[in-house]
Amino acid sequence: MLSLFLSKRLRETKHQSGFIGFLSKASTIGVFVGVTVLIVALSVINGFEQQLKERLLSVVPHVSYQAPYDPISDWPSKVKLLESQQGVLAATPEINLTGMVQYKGKLKATQLKAIEPSKHTQVSSIHRFIQPIDLKNLGENEIILGKGIASQLGVGLGDKVTVLIANQHAKNALAAPKRVSFNVTGLISMGGEVDKNLALVSLPKIQQALMLESQTVTGLRLAVDDVFNAHQIAMSAGRALPDLVYVQSWFRTQGSLYQDIQMVRTIVYLVVFLIIAVASFNIISSMVMEVKEKQADIAILKTMGTRDRTIFMTFAIQGLSYALVGALCGLVVGTLLALNISDLFMLWTSIDGSNPLQGVYFIEFLPSKLDWIDIVIVLVATAFISVLSSLYPAWQATKIEPARVLGGG
Repeated sequence: MLSLFLSKRLRETKHQSGFIGFLSKASTIGVFVGVTVLIVALSVINGFEQQLKERLLSVVPHVSYQAPYDPISDWPSKVKLLESQQGVLAATPEINLTGMVQYKGKLKATQLKAIEPSKHTQVSSIHRFIQPIDLKNLGENEIILGKGIASQLGVGLGDKVTVLIANQHAKNALAAPKRVSFNVTGLISMGGEVDKNLALVSLPKIQQALMLESQTVTGLRLAVDDVFNAHQIAMSAGRALPDLVYVQSWFRTQGSLYQDIQMVRTIVYLVVFLIIAVASFNIISSMVMEVKEKQADIAILKTMGTRDRTIFMTFAIQGLSYALVGALCGLVVGTLLALNISDLFMLWTSIDGSNPLQGVYFIEFLPSKLDWIDIVIVLVATAFISVLSSLYPAWQATKIEPARVLGGG
């Protein structure tokens, strides 16, 4: 194609001033930096979203029904009823309490969750983060503590702790709390707030402490097939229950985190595309100057019969090439960084000695998930902006009049 050949020749024989060359290189470097940052940033955001779904949302309840007044009786039949509803994968009973774990004079506030061990693995993947015990083998007198709780209290495996829970049936509101003893047989090591707040026990001992019958609980928990449609499923399935319950979905407890991730994604797209746009529009300045410098060559081409369309395509391709070189280099570097950002982050934290994610998010490492759709969008958007930036200088090149340029007029 003649336009490609001419564009290549113009680059090989250019006599650009240092300033024009600087502008063209600056626009290429700008696109390179913008594409690199955008690919890495989007990969990290995708990683957080993936970890939110596969890690946090696999542990926190998708949907829960909590009895505000009278407890839920005959939970096996209620579980079967809920599991027959559309969108529900599994259901299980539980009792949620706020208690205090006591060990050698130390106290730690804890979210105490009494569960049915044989069914809990159907609605939660917390068992993947528990060592060394298998959650299904959790005994009546055993407790599994979050690693953060155990660390704060100085508790180890095999130690005996006391859990203090409110005496809800006492006539005196200031009555002493009930004390229940457990042996520590497992630790939850997931990272984030779960390790610092959660403790798991089996149902019977808590039911006994609360004076509840064996088939009576205060809550039911669901796992749903579409976590991002959990609220609608919760409302639909909840209508089947004959009990008065509060309906909650993960959107209430963790929804702000998901919304923050989506907001950051939008901001990253906007800001980095503006960076790419500024770098691409630098092409206009460099190309206009280049057209002015090459006007004698353009005039000669026109006198030789070169059509305006060919000249237009020549400079459009030249401007596009500046951006594509930067975009392709940014693609390579951004992809390499995105694939290794987790390891680089761990290396940096080991050298620096601090972790900015520790105690802030639900994970303590920097996740990354490279999505090829994002890469395609970045490259297409960069090419589109670059083409727009090249149109005006290329059009200006077609307006050069050979007689005026070559005749000295």
